[in-house]
Amino acid sequence: MVKHQLLIVNRSRQRAPNLSASDRVLAGWLALWVRPSRLLRSAIVLKPSTLIGLHQTICKQKYRMLFSPNRRRKPGPKGPSAELINAVVEMKQRNPRWGCTRIAEQITLAFNLPIDRDVVRRILAHHYWPGGDATGPSWLTLLGQMKDSLWSMDLFRCESVTLRTHWVLVVMDQYTRRIIGFGVHAGAVDGVALCRMFNRAIRGQCRLPTYLSSDHDPLYKFHQWQANLRILEVTEIKTVPYVPQSHPFVERLIGTIRRECLDHTLFWTTVDLENKLLDFRNYYNHHRTHHSRGGQTPDTPASQPVESLRSFRWQPHCRGLYQTPVAA
Repeated sequence: MVKHQLLIVNRSRQRAPNLSASDRVLAGWLALWVRPSRLLRSAIVLKPSTLIGLHQTICKQKYRMLFSPNRRRKPGPKGPSAELINAVVEMKQRNPRWGCTRIAEQITLAFNLPIDRDVVRRILAHHYWPGGDATGPSWLTLLGQMKDSLWSMDLFRCESVTLRTHWVLVVMDQYTRRIIGFGVHAGAVDGVALCRMFNRAIRGQCRLPTYLSSDHDPLYKFHQWQANLRILEVTEIKTVPYVPQSHPFVERLIGTIRRECLDHTLFWTTVDLENKLLDFRNYYNHHRTHHSRGGQTPDTPASQPVESLRSFRWQPHCRGLYQTPVAA
């Protein structure tokens, strides 16, 4: 200790040592083993303010031990509860492809408990061990928010187990991000097949939109398709050619369907594919949170928020591909 103090005194930059309370207690305890005469000679290298400060610290610690309650609590925030930690970790284990934002939104939706994504990130870091931007909203987004009656549609292709090509027509509501439906067709698509797919995707809808957004696919130029829209009294809106940003939401939806459903399941027939897409539509519209909608679902949640983290069960979706908590 004396050598250390001499090094401190001989430093060119004079400043007080950054001693913690434990360092001061250790120094006081070691001083009890030094003879009084030798202690006085050793104290020459110490400043009077250091000795006074050490004495005051020992006095405060003495009275704190005498008069403080036996149960000592660490000051500051206590952190998330054990039930919340278990719920977050189990949700990540059951849905490993979900990020922190999605888990935070699902926790808020299911338990009505506001939680920040940074809290989820810290929980997962300590308790879980895992096995081209647009400058602003497009004109299509602005039109959809103003009209509240705009649907978007697009086609994409997928392959069955037997490598047979299936075309899927997806229709979504531009304002609420809700999936209206799917139309599936095996083989080549012509004007008649396109009309059949669209009518099958919108079946059960009591109200049709005023506008329908589509890209410049040659399939939409068939006279059967144009006649079908005239009968339904729907005005077709074309996007900007070769600009995917003008048709953003349905393009992103197709990527979501591939990443979260089709890339992890296999299908045999057209009926099998349609049933799996309908299951995904129910999960997407009623249980899947959306960051663009503030953590809410496109439709009203099918289940009520869980009142307690100790009483809930897991509800499977998409044939067990995803699981969300609901009231027990």
